[in-house]
Amino acid sequence: MLQHVLAASRTNNQVVGVGSGSTIVYAVDRLAERVRQEKLNIVCVPTSFQARQLILQHGLTLSDLDRHPELDVAIDGADEVDSDLTLIKGGGGCLTQEKIVAGCAKHFIVIADYRKDSKALGQQWKKGVPIEVIPMAYVPVSRAIARCFGGEANLRMAVSKAGPVVTDNSNFILDWKFEQAQNWKEVNTAIKMIPGVVETGLFVGMAERAYFGMEDGSVQVRDPPVN
Repeated sequence: MLQHVLAASRTNNQVVGVGSGSTIVYAVDRLAERVRQEKLNIVCVPTSFQARQLILQHGLTLSDLDRHPELDVAIDGADEVDSDLTLIKGGGGCLTQEKIVAGCAKHFIVIADYRKDSKALGQQWKKGVPIEVIPMAYVPVSRAIARCFGGEANLRMAVSKAGPVVTDNSNFILDWKFEQAQNWKEVNTAIKMIPGVVETGLFVGMAERAYFGMEDGSVQVRDPPVN
């Protein structure tokens, strides 16, 4: 699968956004292998502390958006991908940085396994849409989301420590478990207008291609529908 992605991105002399999560580990492994074998000149911009460590561990060139505000391609995973290439991201808590990096890239490519593939959001991913919020605002934001869009938005609690999950930006995360399909573009915009919301895990109209690794080892490619 990574062979397809990296070939499509024409990786030499490029700035690459490196996403977060389990799938990205394999992407960075393959990228580092190609850099060594083909002596490519690649600069990597991470979306999280985890991605930063991966880049350093593989001996790749680390940079940031201060030095490279325009990326050639960003490669990231997703918690769920629907038929329109609308994504839910943020299961690992890095949604804001992931969206910033993706938004700075000329091309945003998603890599995922077949279990992340859905016709509609919510079919496979049952934990809801992650929403990063300023800590003091999590209760009013949660109430506003439930009032406007239904369902419930719950504060994500940490597993190995007491208290809530804290993002790399020192914020909290709400997981909004919606009850029905929505106009995701409109909902994304409306939620972001609620005071205290930093960013949502809805990536609408951003991904230009998704590669799914199938059970049999094959790769399925999805492009956005032509309207």
